[in-house]
Amino acid sequence: MSADLEQDLQPAETRAPWIAAQRERLLAQRGHAWLLQGPSGLGQYALGLSLVRAWLCEQPTEQGACGHCGSCHAIDVRAHADLCVLMPEVQMMALGWPLPEKAQAEIDDKKRKPSREIRVEAMRDAVEFCQRTSARGRGKAVLVYPAEQMNAITANALLKTLEEPPGDTRFVLASEAAHQLLPTIRSRCLTHTMAWPDADQAQAWLAQQGVEAAMAATALQAAGGRPGDALALAREGAGVAAWSQLPRNLARGDVAALAAFSAPDAVSALQKICHDLMALASGAPARYFSPADLPGKPLSMALLADWSRELVQAARTAEHPFNNGLMMEALAARARGVLLSGQRARARSPR
Repeated sequence: MSADLEQDLQPAETRAPWIAAQRERLLAQRGHAWLLQGPSGLGQYALGLSLVRAWLCEQPTEQGACGHCGSCHAIDVRAHADLCVLMPEVQMMALGWPLPEKAQAEIDDKKRKPSREIRVEAMRDAVEFCQRTSARGRGKAVLVYPAEQMNAITANALLKTLEEPPGDTRFVLASEAAHQLLPTIRSRCLTHTMAWPDADQAQAWLAQQGVEAAMAATALQAAGGRPGDALALAREGAGVAAWSQLPRNLARGDVAALAAFSAPDAVSALQKICHDLMALASGAPARYFSPADLPGKPLSMALLADWSRELVQAARTAEHPFNNGLMMEALAARARGVLLSGQRARARSPR
């Protein structure tokens, strides 16, 4: 396998400097179970995968896995006998990890759809995997991502093994919402909070991924400074191109302003507008937009709180809206009403 192909099979963040620095710190510490926590886009999956690669590597260094041995190659081709990856089936398929034969057969036969949670059957297979002898002699590793996608039954199936792993098994649980994990899961892990890269680091990394400088800056702002999310936004392109104009366009009643977004992404974009308006109303800086892109006068916190609750409710059904067109129109109309209240307040203010 060529080096380029091996890199393509790894998350792009694996080679990011802020991930490399965290990997070195964690490899220098002892512990059988790590919980990597932080908001999305900071590289939890990339850091988790690079840790298990280093643990299983035949020629590891202080910086991590060698990238050339049989163990590294086996992980690259998703066929390492001593690595168990636990993810929702939709994510396993998206990231190229093979499903268990039974699960794959059920999906192929259209008996069910790929799961969006980590199934308890997969966790039971993982517990059985931990009981086996290491095939390559470097111990075994279990990577769970995103860990918050374990329901209570699945998490409870892991508890005893996580507390007293048999043999030389080590765990990495990577989460973008660690507060949703059972306290008993969190208490059995060493916790690492993901580091935020500075803007220069993140923009340099985005440039290495082929993102133009102007697009990188806008995508980073739209992602709240999180480079992984910024890369995903930049690759989608359409929504980022008019990001700074989104609040103004919505205030004009332009429903087409949301046309570049899927329903879930449209709700997310509106939540970011709402977040920044609430931040400005409380005297804090905006995160996702420049203040000039938003209404000039602070809005009513009660109005914004109501809108925030409505958007949370909309997010629950955004994946499968009853009528996508009507939903987008309703979202745009509500956003216009909120944003225009700021313009009306500015017009009434004394000069």
